Amino acid sequence: MADEKPEEGKAEKPKDAGKRGSKKLIIIIAVAAIVLGAGGFLGYRMFFGHSKGKDGHGSNPEVKSALVAIDPFVVNLTEHGRYLKVTMQFELADSANQPLVLEKMPNLRDTIITLLSSKSADAVSGPEGKLQLKDELLLRANQAVGKDVFRNLFFTEFVMQ
Repeated sequence: MADEKPEEGKAEKPKDAGKRGSKKLIIIIAVAAIVLGAGGFLGYRMFFGHSKGKDGHGSNPEVKSALVAIDPFVVNLTEHGRYLKVTMQFELADSANQPLVLEKMPNLRDTIITLLSSKSADAVSGPEGKLQLKDELLLRANQAVGKDVFRNLFFTEFVMQ
């Protein structure tokens, strides 16, 4: 009988270990379900949310965008003898900002000339370079005006020599 008691104790340990393992498994499954549920919800809101327009800004049908054409730029690139001629139009987030943009036009043109003349022909020749240039121009243009008034930028002429 003395031999039977240690065996019973050994048999009880695996039962306790099984209970602990079951509790851990349940906790892991619950945490995984919460994380997956939250991720699914956030993914749904990000990709299928109806409250925002495709540009990421809240859509307001009363606010009309406008285009502001800027006179062409002809600048020297960083390489000797290389030139860039660019004509562009900025899309305003709200047409009410057009007087502000016209008032800040000298600052805006200076910012654009400074940025364009600091680029090399290789940096702006490919599609990726043009997209990066657009992003930089939008960022600097909004900084020159003092607030985020520009939504997009369109190159209407882009000639390098």
